[in-house]
Order: sequence, then structure tokens, then C-alpha cells
Amino acid sequence: MESIEYKNTEVSPILTHLEELRRRLILLGGAFIVFFALSFMFVGDVYSFLIRDLEDQLAILGPGDIVWVYMALSAIIAFIPTVPLAAHQVWSFVAPGLTKEEKRSTLSYIPLFFFLFITGLAFGFFIIFPLVMNFLLGLAVDQFQTLFTVERYFGFMFRTVIPVAFLFELPAVVMFGAQLGLINSQQLHTYRKYAYFVLIVLAVLVTPPDFITPLLVCVPLFLLYEASIFFAKMIERKKKQSQI
Repeated sequence: MESIEYKNTEVSPILTHLEELRRRLILLGGAFIVFFALSFMFVGDVYSFLIRDLEDQLAILGPGDIVWVYMALSAIIAFIPTVPLAAHQVWSFVAPGLTKEEKRSTLSYIPLFFFLFITGLAFGFFIIFPLVMNFLLGLAVDQFQTLFTVERYFGFMFRTVIPVAFLFELPAVVMFGAQLGLINSQQLHTYRKYAYFVLIVLAVLVTPPDFITPLLVCVPLFLLYEASIFFAKMIERKKKQSQI
């Protein structure tokens, strides 16, 4: 009987954490649905803004195409405010195991996650995507007649812009991990060349096979990685000072 009680006390905290995690995931899902419904109300204006530079209207092959693009745009718009909410839920989940100083400092990363995601979206849409389109359209000059469908055009846009937005979250993720003690600046130094290689591969995958565009993606990613190392060192220095 004693062994059974011991097992129950061991399992109970795990079940409690899983239940808490389930509640937070349900909250995030509900918030995303609300944001999605709100964004769907003005998605037509967003669509008009995104195709403002196109000389011709996008073609549709069926009535479901326009519904697909409106749903996809609404989902991306809804995801933007969900990012800081998700960061707050992660913070709330790990906060009980943090000190008072760690709680205060890690809470400040939530707006940083939002800012970097927005910056990545803007960089991908206003810089990378036009470069990619101009490069690919340049290949078709005087050889092919270009006709874009709604699904193909926006699918290509999403595959180009969204990965860049997530890559821009790197400093916030590294700083958050350094604050929690999961990673340190020495590890970032040690694995720098491997990290650069991964970033180069990712940049090549989301850009056309020329030289300029991957370089334009790699440069800010390298700078963000170096900034992550700098901020990780700063966090470690503050931790040591607080322990003295």
C-alpha cells in the first residue's frame, strides 16, 4: 500500500502539469479563433493591399480559390497577435520554477517576440518577396506568358515570407533560453559555424537560386545571431552580479 501511495504522489505533479498545459493550449486555440474571426471581417482590404503592385488581376480556377486565400490571410493575421499571447502562456507555464528576478526579466521578452516577428514579416514582404518575384519574372521575359492564380501567387508568397518571420525570432529565443539557463554564450560561440551553415541553408531554401537574394537574407540572420551572443553574455553578466 505504501508503494502505491508513493507512485501516486510521483504521478500527480506530472498530471497537474499536463492538465495546465492542456488548459493553456485550449486558451491559445480559442484566442486564435477569435482573432481569426475578427481578421476575416477586413481581409478583403488586406487582399487589395497585397496585390496593389500587380498589373493584372489574379486568376481563379474555381470558387474555392478565393475562399482559400481569404482563409489563409485571415489565419496569418490572426497568428500575429497570437505570438505574444503564446509567449506569455509559455512564460506563465515555467514561471513557478523561476526566481523573482527571472520572472521580471523573462516577462520583458514577450513584446520582443512580437516586435521581431513583425519585423521579419515586413522584411520578408517588402524586401525579399519583391526580389524573388523580380528575379523569377526576369527569367520569363519574352519567353513565357505570365498568368498568376490566386492560390499559386499567395502560396508562393507565404512560403517566402513566413519562414523569414520565424527566423527573425532567433534572438528572442536565444535570450529567453539564456535567461532560463538552458543555453549560454559559450555554447553559441562553439556552435557558431554550424549555426551559420544552417542559416545559409535556410536562406537558400526560401530564396531563388541567385547570389544576391540569399545574401540579403543571410546578412540580417548572421547579425541577429551575433546579437544573440552579445545579449546572452549580458544576461550571464547580470546573473553573476546578482549572485555577489
